[in-house]
Amino acid sequence: MTPVCGRPARLGRLRAPPLTAPPPGAVRRLARARPYDPPVSDPRILHRRAILFMVVAATCWSSGGYLVRQLSITNAWEIVFWRSLFMALFVIGVLVALHGRGMPRAVVAAGWPGIVSGTFLAGTFFFFIASLTRTTVANTNVLMSVSPFLAALAARAILREPVPGRTWLAMAVAFAGIVVMFADSLDGGRLAGNLLALGVSCCFAAQVTVLRKFHAEVDMLPQVLVAGVVSLAVAGVVAPAFTATTRDLVVLAIMGSVQLGIGCLLATAASRHLRATELGLLALLEPILGPVWVWVLMGEDPGPATLVGGAIVFGAVIANEAFGAWRARGPAAAAPVRSVTL
Repeated sequence: MTPVCGRPARLGRLRAPPLTAPPPGAVRRLARARPYDPPVSDPRILHRRAILFMVVAATCWSSGGYLVRQLSITNAWEIVFWRSLFMALFVIGVLVALHGRGMPRAVVAAGWPGIVSGTFLAGTFFFFIASLTRTTVANTNVLMSVSPFLAALAARAILREPVPGRTWLAMAVAFAGIVVMFADSLDGGRLAGNLLALGVSCCFAAQVTVLRKFHAEVDMLPQVLVAGVVSLAVAGVVAPAFTATTRDLVVLAIMGSVQLGIGCLLATAASRHLRATELGLLALLEPILGPVWVWVLMGEDPGPATLVGGAIVFGAVIANEAFGAWRARGPAAAAPVRSVTL
């Protein structure tokens, strides 16, 4: 080394800096950190991925009509019971895969927002089944298609989410498409069944509002488990004696894990990055895809009205998202938030 003041420098023993204790509470905060939170990504990429999640979710939901046709049991509440049981088991498996031993903490961390949101989700199951037993399938589907409007009104009133004019137009066109699809089979129905169908839309709008309000702060995936437990408990009390065969249980397991489990988990994850109106519009893919599966897999001709109406709904949804993506090329489409990777 270079001598200093004419004296040769001595090589001393290097000493490591003293170890200091971490700040109080740092270890506890680190232990509570969610291991699956990835770093913030491009909001436009997150938005596109959320759209994909919601399209897949609606596709999963749309398989319900075909799967129900494969069952020998006809009692709606028994179907709800078994479907909810398998959904709850599937969601528990997913949460364990995501959180490991911390799964119970993740469920508790969802808190009252998770309980409220899950209860609203379970409410959509109940109102849907109750409506089908009191009015026509066509009336139920048409009245449920007002969900985007109710979600938009709730989001604007509670979340202050702006609703672009193009989205109002797309929702109106999509509603017209749903009416065209089921125009041939619409009737006056029973007032009680029609009101119960509107209950599905109200619960959907309320659930989406809760998800949008709290999902950026807490992981809301456990709310799907809450919905499964609530619907399982109620259906277990209401359902008559169980008569499901082994084949029925296999089909019901697919309904619980794929139709509801994957569908609801993906929709919940998508709610972080999609506005309430987008969630409602994309969910309308369910009633237009349902007849398609029965047509393709069972050879039931849906008729020209169903095809024309489905094309109108599909066109409205695609046009709304395409125009929104074009407008968002410059600024980000959504605020960057941490996402949950399924």
